Amino acid sequence: MRPDKAYSGPALFSYGFRPLFLLAGSFAALVIPLWMAVWTGRVSLSGPFTPTDWHIHELLFGYTSAVLAGFLFTAIPNWTGRMPTRGWPLMALAALWVAGRPAVAGGLGLGPVAVMALDCAFLLAIGAMITVEIVAGRNWSNLRVVVPVLMYLAANITFHLEAMQLGTAGYGRRLGFAMVVLLIGLIGGRIIPSFTRNWLAKQGDGPMPVPFGRFDGASLVLMLGALIAWVALPEARLTGLAMILAGVVQAFRLARWRGWRVWRSAILSMLHLAYGFIPVGLVALGLSVLGTLPAVVGLHLLGIGAIGGMTLSVMMRASLGHTGRELRAGRALSLAFACVALAALTRAALSSEASLWVAATFWTAGFAIFAARLAPILSMPNPARRVPNPQPR
Repeated sequence: MRPDKAYSGPALFSYGFRPLFLLAGSFAALVIPLWMAVWTGRVSLSGPFTPTDWHIHELLFGYTSAVLAGFLFTAIPNWTGRMPTRGWPLMALAALWVAGRPAVAGGLGLGPVAVMALDCAFLLAIGAMITVEIVAGRNWSNLRVVVPVLMYLAANITFHLEAMQLGTAGYGRRLGFAMVVLLIGLIGGRIIPSFTRNWLAKQGDGPMPVPFGRFDGASLVLMLGALIAWVALPEARLTGLAMILAGVVQAFRLARWRGWRVWRSAILSMLHLAYGFIPVGLVALGLSVLGTLPAVVGLHLLGIGAIGGMTLSVMMRASLGHTGRELRAGRALSLAFACVALAALTRAALSSEASLWVAATFWTAGFAIFAARLAPILSMPNPARRVPNPQPR
């Protein structure tokens, strides 16, 4: 990367991950208590979605889109060698995301089309901005990153259009889940074995993660096919079998990354554990298609465990690493991840009303701890590098 230019603005807007991760974590801690108030009838929404669709949309396209944007605006400067997006463009992007949240809930009094335009403008801006950066940096190979972003945008548009036309977004829900799970499979399949290999190399000899190869590519194609079948034919027996097979193959893929060898590194173990919710969730969804389990089990294993757990883990690691801190989770961040994992397990294993409150409490506590712990780190300048004192001669 070329030498950094002087930046005199707020540290919070000096790098994409700072405001977007803080917004995502804070929103995650607030939105589930709001959902519980909606679910119990204490609060009513006037937006274009049914309460359940709003709940699902804000996890898939509200919270997750902010995490994805923060990740991309952190990674792309490393790919292109260009300066990161910062200052007023980053402020405008964050403001656009913030405006979408009350709009979707009906708080701005906009019609369905205007809500769709405002909500989808964030992902459209992300796609445009990363395309400009990649092209300007002549980093042509990474232009392929734009494709899943545009597909993610298409899934959000589908969600809105279906809700407008039919009153609910069945296809949009499944397409949103499919896109986010596939993104985790793509990104997680790159960073988890890489981080694991780097950590294990410092520990000494032993079996290393298997690098990305044909098996990984084939496993992703299989998962893509199973997810497409689930989106299009959610009740077909063949869909259920394909989901189960995809889950088993993803479990084998995860085992090839040697996650059991990193148990002493909490921040690395979190990534392996979070990814583990993908095979379990896919198998559970497959069993629900076959009539063995309720669909809610697989959906919450993927939604809370895989999506919530993986995004939380990635935000922790990126926030610490890119602000010059040691890559150690510590007690607070370890507890935050444990709360989210327990939320997933509680919601999937139990169906009573009490379990909903327990799961909601775990989720809220996890993200509240994350936001409280990292807010000072994300909003303050990086600590100055310590220069060793010269030894007296």
